[in-house]
Amino acid sequence: MHITDHINKAAGKTLFSIEILPPLKGKGIESVFNGIDPLMEFKPAFIDVTYHREEFIIRKQADGSEEKVSTKKRPGTVAICAAIMNKYKVDTVPHLICGGFNKEETENALIDLNFLGIDNVLVLRGDNVKHEKMFVPDKNGNKNALELLEQIQNLNSGKYLDDEINEATASNFCCGVAGYPEKHYEALSLDADMAFLKRKVNAGANFIVTQMFFDNTKYFNFVKRCSEEGINIPIFPGIKPLTNRKQLVGLSNIFNIEMPQDLTKAVNTAKDEDVKQIGLDWCVQQCKELKNGGVPVLHFYTMGLSEATKYIAQKVF
Repeated sequence: MHITDHINKAAGKTLFSIEILPPLKGKGIESVFNGIDPLMEFKPAFIDVTYHREEFIIRKQADGSEEKVSTKKRPGTVAICAAIMNKYKVDTVPHLICGGFNKEETENALIDLNFLGIDNVLVLRGDNVKHEKMFVPDKNGNKNALELLEQIQNLNSGKYLDDEINEATASNFCCGVAGYPEKHYEALSLDADMAFLKRKVNAGANFIVTQMFFDNTKYFNFVKRCSEEGINIPIFPGIKPLTNRKQLVGLSNIFNIEMPQDLTKAVNTAKDEDVKQIGLDWCVQQCKELKNGGVPVLHFYTMGLSEATKYIAQKVF
């Protein structure tokens, strides 16, 4: 079922959803299930599975030379989506990224998803390779999420990369894109960021999932601004509780988000053993306010861990 169909079926009720990581290479699927099982009582409408691009390591050879080797620490997104659907009968949303794929590889991944009955995707550019200051697409790859979205929409129209394919079966992907209430870190301004988001919506995006935030005013202002710009597709707030003191600075720096002054003060003046509860209580109140504000979905970035999300969901749903 399309994510938008879930929203329509809910008829205004706020849905619960989660995002998980594929396990590190060498770990089994049970590590995924162990992170999902405790949350099934809240009936997630869908489960996102992130995709992690290749990284490069330098490996020394027997003759003393060095070789640059591509490796993926968290493979298996497509297979994990299929396994989750088979076990839990819940729709999954695999992330699709530009980095690490050329357009033909992207098309083949989409064909696999279509064969498996996975008809939702979250369309992202993806991160830079660690040693690169700016994002560099693969040769013949999509340069950004807009180009990737356009490729998916072509497939939805039965248009494949090979022009000689005639009377092709069209796919039927429901496409989500990312939104940034506090601006993407590479965007020159909020106006520029909003303009790019509108281009993605005009290209066929069906829903928006936001970057995490800790101040609900940022989300509500973002939704209002989207409406003013003619963006009227569902916007899901991305939620992550703060669970330790280091995240106060770490999350802020990594995701270019501003921590509320009250939360910062509470964490900085608390004992170490009290910080997690402060973060959980903050998130509970944040989720209650968002739910009362009529958000279509509360989307939790669980990172494969269920304890904090379960605590919050018990208080909110």
